[in-house]
Amino acid sequence: MPDPILDGLDPEQRVVAETVRGPVCVLAGAGTGKTRAITHRIAHAVRTGTVAPEHVLALTFTTRAAGEMRGRLRQLAGSGAEMDRVQARTFHAAALRQLVYFWPRTVGGEAPRVLDSKLSLVAEAAHAAGLKPGRPELRDLASEIEWAKAVQARPEDYAASAGKAGRTPPLKRDDVAAVYAAYETLRRARHLLDFESMLELTAAILAEHPAAGDQVRGQYRYFVVDEYQDVNPLQKLVLDCWLGGRDDICVVGDPNQTIYSFTGATAAFLTSFTTEFRDAAVIRLVRDYRSTPQVVGVANRLIGARRHSALTAQRGDGPEPELTEYPDEEAEAAAIASRARSLTGEGGGVPARQIAVLVRTNAQTVAYERAFAEAGVPYLVRGAERFFDRPVVRQALALLRAAAKSEPAAGSGTAGTSAGDAMPDTVRHILTGLGLSEQPPPGGGATRERWESLAALAQLAEDVSAARPGAALADFAAELDGRAAVQHAPAMDGVTLASLHSAKGLEWDAVFLPGLVEGVLPIVYAQSAGAIEEERRLLYVGITRAREWLSLSWSAARSPGGRASRARSRFIGDLRPGPVTAGQEQGGRRGGRAVRSLRAGRRAEEARSRRKERPGQGRGAGEKKVRG
Repeated sequence: MPDPILDGLDPEQRVVAETVRGPVCVLAGAGTGKTRAITHRIAHAVRTGTVAPEHVLALTFTTRAAGEMRGRLRQLAGSGAEMDRVQARTFHAAALRQLVYFWPRTVGGEAPRVLDSKLSLVAEAAHAAGLKPGRPELRDLASEIEWAKAVQARPEDYAASAGKAGRTPPLKRDDVAAVYAAYETLRRARHLLDFESMLELTAAILAEHPAAGDQVRGQYRYFVVDEYQDVNPLQKLVLDCWLGGRDDICVVGDPNQTIYSFTGATAAFLTSFTTEFRDAAVIRLVRDYRSTPQVVGVANRLIGARRHSALTAQRGDGPEPELTEYPDEEAEAAAIASRARSLTGEGGGVPARQIAVLVRTNAQTVAYERAFAEAGVPYLVRGAERFFDRPVVRQALALLRAAAKSEPAAGSGTAGTSAGDAMPDTVRHILTGLGLSEQPPPGGGATRERWESLAALAQLAEDVSAARPGAALADFAAELDGRAAVQHAPAMDGVTLASLHSAKGLEWDAVFLPGLVEGVLPIVYAQSAGAIEEERRLLYVGITRAREWLSLSWSAARSPGGRASRARSRFIGDLRPGPVTAGQEQGGRRGGRAVRSLRAGRRAEEARSRRKERPGQGRGAGEKKVRG
């Protein structure tokens, strides 16, 4: 009989699914189907009676990832497993739920209120410490406090811990420690929780109150932790409290994607898993289903001997990735906007939402916002305000809910203005009153962002109607409520402009990676060998976001007419040492110099190697000198 849970898994994924008892360590490369493997493992464990679904706790790092995991488990419910009782939550959501429940029973009174943002409290703490930092410094101070709490460094230990870690705080270390101490005093006095104290206090309650600890460990007996390379010491502390010395745990991660050490995350818990659990099974997922062999080849060459395991592409061939040098940043941005426009045109056929420009710092997106606006290419900036927190989105949701309640035939799918194919028209009509138009407004800014938000809701209505024929306005409102609960924003119809860090876990058909110069990637303050390797992994993450088209570029000067003194990133040499040839006109500007395709570069390198092996032979007819 066909097995809906195990059939369709590749050999390594199937081993993961069938290894239903822990400890298990899954080393999963980019695009290798790790979420598929672990969700099928949970389903198989439940179906075989290894564990009851209500005893499973699957931990993720984002609400989006948790929502995706719950969705996949629901899809497997048809196999007979009761997946709706499996808990898939972020570390913080799981901890907060326990903290709110146990606080009145252990500490007494109401649980502390969760802070929306640290900034105002950090500002007050800085004032109490006799300091007057600007807003950028306040954000950096908040980040330093988050790091200190994540690695379990108290205010009195901060200066020494920051020095040992090579941190470069916005103020003197003693001043940061003073702000940190004042912040904690204010937070406790006002009965407030930040995300770090949420974990600290949960761990304290479970450790100091045996009845609470026993109750939690009686509830959760089977653990799965995704993105284990991103766990920090504070999260590990809470996880250990939940485990209580048991070993039914499956962790999944990729050391090559460790890019959050600045927040306190460390891959050490993943790489030392077999030391902590000596009987652990270790399973490697290396079949890359996301990217073409050409993209996978670039990723493998970048990591080189540093990799824990090379990826093996499963897709067919695609276009050769491009390496391009431009005279200045303005020309680079204009050329990329022009290339994106051609990809989305009739000849390219790539939806704008399937294109991304990924940069090292958020400040770099400004040039691309301007270039894309001038080129008439729709775009959106990822990593700003959360989609469902935007005022226009909240307003739209309220109107859609009200319209759904007043629609007599809502949900019937047989009559009424919102049923079936007419539902997207009804949604668009409602959104038009909020400013949705057929064409985007010129330029960027708040007006453009408002229009993009409304357009994303209208497109989602189209998608829901296509996936569920007959869906009514009430169905669409319910879909939005479900997405808002887990911050699962709809895909917006525009080229994504984002930082490399915020692109983790996402993928696009076409990815542009500009700004590959020394001082940007690697970033100027990455001085130690460990910091440089993290910058390498960050580029690796960017490369592995691409399914088919990949373009890497840099500019010799910062501004038009400026001195061409910038050196290309040292990582470019690891991708392919090769010649620079004359470029072409792009986007109405001089494109500068375009590096020959990676395949041509590899051929040149092979030819160079053959010549070294035959020192007595000269250069053959038609052979050109290769500049390194």
